[in-house]
Formats: sequence, C-alpha cells, structure tokens
Amino acid sequence: MVKGKAVNFVDEEQSDRKLIMHKTQLSPVGLVASLFMGLLTAPGFAGDLDAGVSGKGTTATPAAESSSSGCPQNADGTFCWMSPDIGEAWTSGFIGSGVSINVIDDFKEQPFDADLGRGTQRQRHGEWVAEIAGMVAPGANIFKYDYLEGSSIGLQDGLNIINASYRIIEPLSQHPREQAIVDSAWAGTAIVTKSADNRSNEVGRPHEGDFDELTLGLIGVPTAIFVGALDHNGTPGNKTRLARYSNYPGSNPEVRNQFLTVGVEGDKTGLYGTSYAAPVVAGYAAILGSKFTSATPTQITNQLLDTARTDTLVDYNPATYGRGEASLSRALAPVSIH
Repeated sequence: MVKGKAVNFVDEEQSDRKLIMHKTQLSPVGLVASLFMGLLTAPGFAGDLDAGVSGKGTTATPAAESSSSGCPQNADGTFCWMSPDIGEAWTSGFIGSGVSINVIDDFKEQPFDADLGRGTQRQRHGEWVAEIAGMVAPGANIFKYDYLEGSSIGLQDGLNIINASYRIIEPLSQHPREQAIVDSAWAGTAIVTKSADNRSNEVGRPHEGDFDELTLGLIGVPTAIFVGALDHNGTPGNKTRLARYSNYPGSNPEVRNQFLTVGVEGDKTGLYGTSYAAPVVAGYAAILGSKFTSATPTQITNQLLDTARTDTLVDYNPATYGRGEASLSRALAPVSIH
C-alpha cells in the first residue's frame, strides 16, 4: 500500500483482507472479429507475456522485432494499429518508465486469436488488454489481476494507473475492490481508464434494465477517463468516426467532460471493442507520467482530456465524442504541466 494515500487498496500478501467478487456479476467488454456483429466476446488469455509486456524502466526507443504478422512493424518500432504519436514519444525517450499499470481483467476464461503485430497469438481477454497497454508504454510495469478473484491491489511507488475493461451489474457495496478503485480515483491517488462498453448506448444508461455500476461510480471522478472506440486513428486529412458498437457520452455533461476516444483498428488486428481502447489511453497516461514525473494523477488526467483533438473527427460534437480523440503529441508538448 502506498503510504500517505487515502485509498483502500492493500498489498496482495495481506490475505486477511482479501476482497471477493462474484462471477455472475461481471463481464469483459471487448469484441473480437468473429463476434463483431454487436456480440460480447467470451473472455480470454494465453501464454506468459510478462517479458514482452513489462519493460525494464529504461529510457530508450523500443527495439524493432521480427514478425511474420499481417500487421507489420514500422521503422520506429511502432505497429500498424498505433498512432504515429507513439513513435514520436518513444523517440523522445518517453516510454512509461517508472509508472505502474494495473490491469484488472479476465485471465482464465476462453482464449481467442488476434494479431497485434507479433504474429497470431491465442490469448485471453485480459492478456490482450495487458499486451496493448504494455506495447504502447513498454517502459511501464504491468500488474495483472483477475477480475473474478477479487484480490486486493497494492499501489506502487510513483504514478499508478488502473485499467478496467469490464462491467459490474450489482451495487459497488457488494464489490469491495471496485469500491476501492472508485474511492482511489476520487481521492486522486490513481488514474482509472474505463472502457465505455459496446452497446451503442449512452454511458451511464441501463442496457436491458442493467446498469454498469462501476461506470456509475466513476461519473464525475477527477481521475477517471471513459474511453470510446473510433474506427481508426484519425488525422485532419482522414477523419474518423465513433465505432458503431461504441458507447458514447450523450447528454450528461460530466461524462462528456471525462470521455476520450482512440482508434481501434480491428480490421488490422482482429480486436474490436472499447476494451482495447481503454489500455491505449492507460499507455498514454504512463508515457505522460514518464515525462512529467512530478505530476499528480489529476494533472495527468486533465492533460490528456484538455489536449484532445476534434479536427480529426467526422462531425465532432461532445455528445458523440466527449472531449475528442486523445492526442499524445499535444499532451506531451509542454515543458511542464500544472
């Protein structure tokens, strides 16, 4: 546990305070190509990716990897689904060093195939999410927690980011770990990147009578970002639009204020869904944290939200896109942030 922080997280070793979650109340929110027609995927994972996902904290441009993938790697080390801003950040030496990304997700259920540029892999939902975060911010430390086990999270020294690409349909009072996540975000001790969901619905509204209680708990929270999916990474010359499956901020001004979008290029990777948008923003936050090393979680969150682009989006309006498309280059531009 991080000393001096008002947060209910405890170290994993403190088993006497282990928090329990119930399987029937949770589901991940990613989509895969074979289930693209609006259906939720089965949760997924495969192989030990720790060596590839968790970096050593060095300041350098990631090395190119050999790959027979249909998603080729670029000369700067980035992959076909990434924004060019990521390569620019790496070249400047900002790769997420010293930052911790805590991925709470499914690491036990049915795996499925996709390709992030390292060749086709068969992995579970949580491993895909963790790999995306680690590929965007290869210097960050990645910690994985299964969303069904309810084990407590020990926050690390330095900036902490929590990625939650799943939903809860019962009150947070029945889920101590998720209540602790919300409390931590309210206290400003961690950034939470939350997938917006894939129901073509307004964030915070019920779907078939069920609310996502984790989303409701994070509305208005100063260090929480809801992340929607775009069809592709946009540019002023090749604008993009919200993916047809993605939830959107709608009429709530608080949600609009904390909603970002990023491209999810499933036609290149086989992964569709806001589950895979959220860890991109988690990676962006880690990269910012490796430049602005004294910035607070609130300052990093505000920097991402305040520098979002709208000129890359078709018919921009805040009800559809919130603050806009996350722009890593704009967020990194200043010498310091306050």
